[in-house]
Amino acid sequence: MTLKYRVLTHGLAVCRATAESPIPAWAQNADFFCIVHTTDELSLVCPEACVGAGDLNFKIERGWTALKLEGPFPFTVTGILASFLQPLAEAKIPIFAVSTFDTDYVLIKYDDLPRAQAALSAAGHKIAS
Repeated sequence: MTLKYRVLTHGLAVCRATAESPIPAWAQNADFFCIVHTTDELSLVCPEACVGAGDLNFKIERGWTALKLEGPFPFTVTGILASFLQPLAEAKIPIFAVSTFDTDYVLIKYDDLPRAQAALSAAGHKIAS
């Protein structure tokens, strides 16, 4: 399966707090953000610039960029994310995946972007124009 993707943005942060933590206002002040709340944790993805200064409730991982798969993809189609992640796994590039109704976003460390693009290109995936 050949997929098209875009390098959406860089300078993203992936943040974690306890399940009891409130959702901070700073996490929702951007064009791209994701909030997942479970009984185990509160996870946030947002631009690094939005992360609240001195917020000690969060473990923060900085330096991510997002690769947006060009969807939408029907729910009946299988193997989309697997075909995109396999070359990254083989290149030993860690990922953090976020899915929406229409598509998937694969976050990688910004420093890994050149290697990720090379691995994806070798697997037949293309940067959308």
